[in-house]
Amino acid sequence: MQQVKAVKYQAGALVMQRVRDYSMLFKFRLTTLVVFSSGIGFLMAQTGPIHWNGFWLLILGGFMVTGASNALNQVIEKDFDRLMKRTENRPLPTGRMTTMEALLVAGLTGVAGITLLYLSFNALSALFSAVALLSYAFIYTPLKRFSPVAVFVGAIPGALPALIGWVSATGEVGTVGLFLFGIQFMWQFPHFWAIAWVAYDDYTRAGYKLLPSSEGRTRASALQNIIYIIALIPVSLLPFLFHKTGVVSAVIVVLAGIFFLYQAVNLFLRCDIPSAKKLMFGSFFYLPIVQLALYFDRI
Repeated sequence: MQQVKAVKYQAGALVMQRVRDYSMLFKFRLTTLVVFSSGIGFLMAQTGPIHWNGFWLLILGGFMVTGASNALNQVIEKDFDRLMKRTENRPLPTGRMTTMEALLVAGLTGVAGITLLYLSFNALSALFSAVALLSYAFIYTPLKRFSPVAVFVGAIPGALPALIGWVSATGEVGTVGLFLFGIQFMWQFPHFWAIAWVAYDDYTRAGYKLLPSSEGRTRASALQNIIYIIALIPVSLLPFLFHKTGVVSAVIVVLAGIFFLYQAVNLFLRCDIPSAKKLMFGSFFYLPIVQLALYFDRI
């Protein structure tokens, strides 16, 4: 009886480890945040009753495409992931998953996700999804070791999900779709740079060049956050300025932007890791707060 229980326990532990490995391969939390922005874009495009079946199909397709992008990213970077504390326990560098398995899963989920978006919505949403996957995995990922311009390149596929949500619902890019893309595009610079500041030592060991200054954690790098957040605030106000949303969301956008800017100024003055962490967590809150404010002020 004890042996049976032990076997069941071991089998359960293996299953749970496998679930954790796939969650790490797909970067579940990051993928969820990305898919959230697609959902907001889709909901903002609704003019009548919400098409919930379409919403959940978008979430599923977006999750598969984004997860596939993250999996391909880890396949390409598995040797570098071994060098960093934050990634050394991922399934590929530890050998818990083979490269072939990860490639097969990424290929199947990526193709399935793009196909689902094409069949459920339109060719444009599928095209943008394919562009996001390919540019993230095969342009942004290798470019990280050569130039900080990788952050600019990575911001394009990173901003496409919000536009994909809008396009899935409308079949066209549209003014609001471009606004959503622009907000998410500008947001990614302080977001990425705050992460790069916190993880600078790890990134340096792996040869990644992601901070805007070649000298690393300097006031020159911190200043870039201030500049981009100052630009982000008016970009986030474009829906209001073009009469697509109301005053309530504009007030929330301004307040969120001021707080985000305060965190960037604090990093500039202190130039330390705790301030960078606050800016990083602030970036996680800024985007969904602004997106939700725009959505609820539009319905």
